[in-house]
Amino acid sequence: MSIAFFDSGIGGLTVLREAARRLPDEDFLFFADTLHVPYGPKTKEQVTEYVCEAAERIFGENVKALVIACNTATSVAVSDLRHAYRVPVIGMEPAVKPAVEMNGASGRRVLVLATQLTLSQTKYMQLVSRVDDHGIVDSLPMPELVDYCEGLNFDPEEVGGYFRRKFEPFDLNEYGTIVLGCTHYPYYTRMLEDILPPHIRVIDGSAGTVRRVSAILGERGIEGGGSGRVRFMNSADDPAYNRKLERAWAILNDEKRPNGAR
Repeated sequence: MSIAFFDSGIGGLTVLREAARRLPDEDFLFFADTLHVPYGPKTKEQVTEYVCEAAERIFGENVKALVIACNTATSVAVSDLRHAYRVPVIGMEPAVKPAVEMNGASGRRVLVLATQLTLSQTKYMQLVSRVDDHGIVDSLPMPELVDYCEGLNFDPEEVGGYFRRKFEPFDLNEYGTIVLGCTHYPYYTRMLEDILPPHIRVIDGSAGTVRRVSAILGERGIEGGGSGRVRFMNSADDPAYNRKLERAWAILNDEKRPNGAR
């Protein structure tokens, strides 16, 4: 049985990469909702419907756990899936807590980059309220970055220019950590590290999510039994998009990573 990873597009592969590294004795299924990508500009009701439709297909593939490798989908639909299925469903949340803990002594601020829908949800607001005792967390929607990523656009001039325009209103010397709150965004970690002042750390929630997956599998006694195999599916049953997933997967796993991709 496989662990399924789900996202609207190629972004969730960044979480799958972390799982493949940490859980080499598992098999994996990656399902992209290509019929509805991107989720960020859509309504909560639309995304909930799309996620539930995708989950029906995924659970027909005999999986032992489902990882919602999308912060937007998690924020609007993870509770519905947990009520509907007995198979473990693990969601994502922006790595605000570790960012706040890292910045506690420095006095520097935290900037969370995410889609507008993620940032507007009660789940995100409650997370910030729970961990941000000193009011150091700011948020910045970056919806166009998903489109760049889905287009496999890692051009440092075009995408780098976009980052610089978005950061213009901020005094980056005040910030110690950038949180990537969308699973598409870690493709640009290296590019961000080149653009940002050297004291700023760039983090995402992949490692924490995979630690949670590993713990749940262990608690249920269903860990292991695989060989690291990765299989791709998409909601449009489009072979061309599966080839795109394979290409994006190769980019993530290529240590040379051209054009600033990471």
